[in-house]
Amino acid sequence: MTRPAELHRFGRVERWVHWLVAVLVLICIATAAILYNGSLAVLVGNRHIVELVHVYSGFALPVPILLGLVSRAYRADLSRLNRFTAADRLWFRSKARRLFGTDVGKFNAGQKLNAALSAGSIFVLFGTGIIMYFPDWTRLVWRTGATLMHDWFALAFGILVVGHVMYALRDREAMRGMLTGTVSRRWADREHMLWAAEHESTDETS
Repeated sequence: MTRPAELHRFGRVERWVHWLVAVLVLICIATAAILYNGSLAVLVGNRHIVELVHVYSGFALPVPILLGLVSRAYRADLSRLNRFTAADRLWFRSKARRLFGTDVGKFNAGQKLNAALSAGSIFVLFGTGIIMYFPDWTRLVWRTGATLMHDWFALAFGILVVGHVMYALRDREAMRGMLTGTVSRRWADREHMLWAAEHESTDETS
C-alpha cells in the first residue's frame, strides 16, 4: 500500500478559530500600542474610536474559541493540548528531542505551553478588561489592581505572540498546515512521529 505524500492536520473549524483569534489579538495589540504611546496616539487621532475597537475586539476574543467547541476535531485538539506527557518533559530538557520528533504527538511540548499561556493570558485580559470598562461594578482597589495586571499581562502576551509568529515563520510546513490543513508526510515523520504513526495505522484499517 502506497503511503500518501501529505497528511490532513487541521480541519476548517480549527483553522478558522486560529485565524479569527489571531486577527483579534493583532487588533488588540495594535490599538493598545496606539492608546499607550503618545506619539502614535497623536499620529492616529480618534482616540475614542481606537479605544472602542480595542475594547470590543477584546470582548470578542473568547467568541471563536467557544464557537469552535461545536467541532469534534477541535475538541480533540484541545484535549491533546491540555495533556502533558513524560515525552513532553523530555522534549523540554533535550535539544535532540526537539530536533527530531521522537515520541511527539500532534503537538509538541512548546506548542502545548504556548497554548496554555495564551489561553491564560486571554482569560486574565478579558476579566481585567471587564473590570476596567465597567468601573461602577467594583471597588476602586479592584480597578487599580485590574489596570496594573491588565498592562503587565498585555506586555507579556505581546511578547509571547511575537515569539509565536517568529517560530511560525521559521517553520513553513507548520504554517502551511494552518493555512491549507495539510502537511507533508516527511515533515510529520520528522517533527511529529507519533502523530504520523497514528495516521498510518488509521490508513491501514480504513
